[in-house]
Parts: sequence; C-alpha cells; structure tokens
Amino acid sequence: MTKAVFCIAKNTQQTETIITNLQLAGFSYNDISVLFPDKSTTKDFAHEKHTKLPEGAAIGGSVGLSVGAVVGLLAGIGALAIPGVGPLIAAGPIMAALSGAAVGAATGGLTGSLIGLGIPEYEAKRYEGKIIGGNTLISVHTKNGVAIDKVKDIFKFAHAEDISSTEEETV
Repeated sequence: MTKAVFCIAKNTQQTETIITNLQLAGFSYNDISVLFPDKSTTKDFAHEKHTKLPEGAAIGGSVGLSVGAVVGLLAGIGALAIPGVGPLIAAGPIMAALSGAAVGAATGGLTGSLIGLGIPEYEAKRYEGKIIGGNTLISVHTKNGVAIDKVKDIFKFAHAEDISSTEEETV
C-alpha cells in the first residue's frame, strides 16, 4: 500500500532545500509533490543560476510563473483554481489528483480536495490555512516504513512544520 508523507514549508528556500535533499536521498521527482498559492504577481520563485532552470522554467512558463530550478524539475507542474481558495500551482502526482478532485470541490474547496487524497479532515483544514497564507505543502509518495522514516527525517532536518503521513486513497 502506498503511503504519503506531508509537511508544510514556510518559504521558497526551505521548499527547494527539502526537494533537493529528497532527491539526494534517492527519491524520484515523480514521487514528490508541491502545492502553493499562485502569487506570481507579488513574488516569484527564486532564480537559481547554473542549473537546469531553462528546462524547468519552460514548463513553469506555461502556467505564467517563473519557478526555481528544483521545483521546475518536478513532473506535471501546472495551475489550477479551487473555488474559495483561488489560483494554486501544483507539481508532481498531487497535480493530477487535485485537478480531478477540483471538479467536485466546488463546495469543499481545498480542504475537500485534500481529504479526497486521504488526508484526515483536521490536518486538511490546517494545511489549507497555511497554503492560503503563502506556505507550501510538500508530499512524498512512498511504499514502505523505512522510506517514510527517511522522508520525515529530511522534513525535520529542514525544520518543516506539520509533518504527518497517511495511507493514500486511490483517486
């Protein structure tokens, strides 16, 4: 059974540090997801020189956002809007899941979408508030307890908040 480990990153630098450390620990970019508000009109993701930014930014550019190199490498980056929440940017497996869930989320907003992903309601509400407040939700999809512990250690080392794990629902 697949498990997902979640955390909240407080800023762009912390988000990119966590993603880089996950990749260095052997986690695939295809198993890492991020979700954050689209506030590209007020602040853009950091530009990192001497990286694969052009490839990542080409994807991000299609959603009207200049993303940092690390986030730009994640699969399936795109924009979506959830009623009552506004525009969001998502990357990784969460993008496909939330795109489908957003169709039925007109009454549940982001909390309803997150619950649909298997996150308990009290955590989903907390995550929604933090995402709307400008933080980033990071999730990593894992298959065993050793990987879950490794992800949690990476999150803790980076001082992420609200670290939890749950069994994933099929969407």
